[in-house]
Amino acid sequence: MTASLCADQDRLVWRSGRELLQIEAWGPHGLRLTASPFGRIRDVFGDQGALIDSGTRKADIRVIRDLGVIRNGDTEARIRLDGRVSWHASSDGRTLAAETAAETCGRRGRRLTPLAGKLFRAELTLEAYPDERFFGLGQQQHGALNHKGSVVDLLQRNTEVCIPFLLSNRGYGMLWHNPAVGRVEMARNHTRWTAEGAETYDLWFCAGWTPAEILERYTGVTGRPTRMPEWALGLWQCRLRYASQTEVMAVAEEFSRRGLPLGAIVIDGGHWTRMGEWRFDPSDWPDPSRMVDELRSMGIEPVVSVWPTVNQDAETCPEMTRRGLLVGCRRGPDLPERMLDVDKPSWQRLHLYDATCPEARAFLWSRIREGYLAHGVETFWLDADEPEVNPLEPGNLQFYQGPGTAWHNLYPLAHSRAFFDGLAEAGVTRPLTLNRSAWAGSQRYAAAVWSGDIDCSFESLRRQLVAGLNMGLSGIPWWTTDTGGFKGGDPDDEAFRELLVRWFQFATFSPILRMHGYRVMPGGVREVNEVSGAAVLPDMGALSFRSLNGGPNEPWSFGEQAGRILAFYIHLRERLRPYLADLMDEAHDSGAPPMRPVFWEFPHEPANWDIDDQFMLGPALLIAPVLEAGEQQRQIAFPEGAEWICAWTGRAVSRDETRWPAPIDRIPVFIRHAHPEAEELRRLFQLPAGTLRL
Repeated sequence: MTASLCADQDRLVWRSGRELLQIEAWGPHGLRLTASPFGRIRDVFGDQGALIDSGTRKADIRVIRDLGVIRNGDTEARIRLDGRVSWHASSDGRTLAAETAAETCGRRGRRLTPLAGKLFRAELTLEAYPDERFFGLGQQQHGALNHKGSVVDLLQRNTEVCIPFLLSNRGYGMLWHNPAVGRVEMARNHTRWTAEGAETYDLWFCAGWTPAEILERYTGVTGRPTRMPEWALGLWQCRLRYASQTEVMAVAEEFSRRGLPLGAIVIDGGHWTRMGEWRFDPSDWPDPSRMVDELRSMGIEPVVSVWPTVNQDAETCPEMTRRGLLVGCRRGPDLPERMLDVDKPSWQRLHLYDATCPEARAFLWSRIREGYLAHGVETFWLDADEPEVNPLEPGNLQFYQGPGTAWHNLYPLAHSRAFFDGLAEAGVTRPLTLNRSAWAGSQRYAAAVWSGDIDCSFESLRRQLVAGLNMGLSGIPWWTTDTGGFKGGDPDDEAFRELLVRWFQFATFSPILRMHGYRVMPGGVREVNEVSGAAVLPDMGALSFRSLNGGPNEPWSFGEQAGRILAFYIHLRERLRPYLADLMDEAHDSGAPPMRPVFWEFPHEPANWDIDDQFMLGPALLIAPVLEAGEQQRQIAFPEGAEWICAWTGRAVSRDETRWPAPIDRIPVFIRHAHPEAEELRRLFQLPAGTLRL
């Protein structure tokens, strides 16, 4: 089969039979590669993809006999006549990544296999390097910061967020710009990306000398994070769930009485009439406008939970069905979700609105505007937006955009866009939504992400630390967890109180500090996890949303000692707000995550790329969370290239001092001595009289 190479306008183009591949400049230093097995390349995204118009399309292109070369800034790609692609650093020509040769794996590194209709199976196999380390890929729960040696599903699900962007210590970033269900294998013998049933073969690649440079270039073509509103830097208070307007105001007033600053209070699910009607139930929320005004007068932002599900009995369901605004199923009835609602104590089958459909997004926002925005609510918690499907069979779904196999992972990006566009139209200057899922580019739609319905255990805490770091390296800087874990936790249990305190200390230095969880009711029926021994909750299916309240989860709910420690860290968080605000602005300007791995600040020391149990909060604070039950000391790895002082004592430390005390009321924190803000940060840790002294 004859192959050809040529420069076609601003693209480098390769053809062999019906297979077509093209590479073009995308962004100041990036290259975008698209391919098709059908002889032409279609724009399947429209305005719904992760990559936005780069505004830069000029590249240096040369074709010399059997080799085509395209260069854009620091990044170069080469195509041989046999179709093999490799990527290089323009400065010195060193190879960053390369498709495998046919003799390496018995087949070519790029395979496009036509399936039914417009779908095809897409596969990219790259050469493996033994010293390569991979980061990003959204939020995974396998517990490793470095993904090398892992197989990661490209699939949205509760607690795991698919963002198909990898950052490599070899000096590049790569976005697999494909929302299809698949996987990425980062094995010893190869790195392989697979899309099981795709409508596009599309990837973006850039070189960069440092992680900061790579993230700046990546967010330059997928969108910068929005500016975080100032109120969001404080504590977000939540539990499952506050059942009424009266209860919400009582909690807010108790915070005020105790002198505890509060940034936001969250009204969780079940406040509605039915799922898919998107309005307050007047029996429990008689005057939402008054509630919002009273909370704002106290300096507290109200946040309301919104789900994408629609009850068959909702007043909106007939119209949404008639207009085709619901996700369909390719086999069986169009009811892909299984969840509780307010009126029946059992699991119910529910529809999903179709976020990939512009008309459906407009319809949803019209209901949100009438049901919530009209009362002054401007911040929304977008729960179950993976979308949650039970059973998890994306191939059964039919979206406006196309088959679920090809488009499932796009849903949370489109869903957050509905709120971003609506809030912008309403004149909200700093919108923010809290999402359980995301895709590449979600940061440009003001999406913060939390890590879903996680367990209450130290093991879970350890997993969330690396999950949060990788989310930041995936372009999503606004990230948080359910402090203490979501599933269970007994406020009267000393072991859980220890976990909660340690988790809260970690959360104080996370981008968003947030309390949430489905706690055991005081004196209620308890079950015990056979592995951890922790108290857990009965099956939710025996309840309705209206009766799904759980136990107390306020800072004063966990005994006197824990309460005093939590109060201490709430006040410390308030004092850190100017520093945090600077980090949020930096994220908006360059994509730099506030919570970052040690190697972000110190990339030239190889050992720093393996530190996965401590992190930097911005450029000046080194945080070492306590991640094991009963631990009273903490092993610290001080990165070379900086001098450090203990934040609590002000004492200069030596890199040889690797063991540091960590009593229950102290998380080890260190300040970068030569940083311009070092002295100011030191003063922030000297809290006023009347708060807990460490």
